[in-house]
Amino acid sequence: MTDDLTCDAFLGGKLHLYQPRKGYRAGIDPVLLAATVPAKAGDTVLDLGCGVGAAALCLGARVPGLELTGVEIEPEYAELARRNGGGSLEVITADIADMPLALRQRQFRHVIANPPYFDPRVRRASQNTKRENALASGTPLATWVRIAGKRLAPGGMAHFIHRCDRLPEILGAMEHDLGSVEVLPLCARAGRPPELVIVRARKSGRGAFCLHAPLILHEGARHEKDGDSYVQPIREVLREGASLPF
Repeated sequence: MTDDLTCDAFLGGKLHLYQPRKGYRAGIDPVLLAATVPAKAGDTVLDLGCGVGAAALCLGARVPGLELTGVEIEPEYAELARRNGGGSLEVITADIADMPLALRQRQFRHVIANPPYFDPRVRRASQNTKRENALASGTPLATWVRIAGKRLAPGGMAHFIHRCDRLPEILGAMEHDLGSVEVLPLCARAGRPPELVIVRARKSGRGAFCLHAPLILHEGARHEKDGDSYVQPIREVLREGASLPF
């Protein structure tokens, strides 16, 4: 390991990931995303914009026997994802909007994505280009959603985690390929508005839209002391690699 990298424990030490010391670093969002995917051994999974592989590898740590594939535009992050996967994660270095033909001809049981949260047209860009690509991709959010739908096998499921204020964009992009939509709001604490949502949809699904009750992440009404304040279900996800059923 060089001075430019850290090796960080996830899932209570079940998984270790090399990440750049500076720039974009995986937090709890990809871990929560992975915990909601109802995958089974033998399923195929595509992680769009996989970064260093956090979401895909967290899912693989919980569900052995998955066929994991990731797409990442930044060569440095793609190489770290390969290193972190140790052969369990196929990583393709490409723009999701311009993936190789061989990948575009494949279908997957699950597609997961933690797209960049910000619209580059309405924010001040980071001087770190790799961090900027992770935070504010030039690829529109609707394109991420449509690509996920196209890469799903019939009946397959897509899962996204994103900012609550961009939920209308996600839902608006689902009308052609995705249905049976479920939304799980994530609230930092009770009584606060949700900041993030996890969105689940099925290829060609026809079920009614479902807005779930918000999931509270932390105990108490405010942060009062240092230390772990996660509620028990979230603690089990982050520390033990548990699932997070909708």
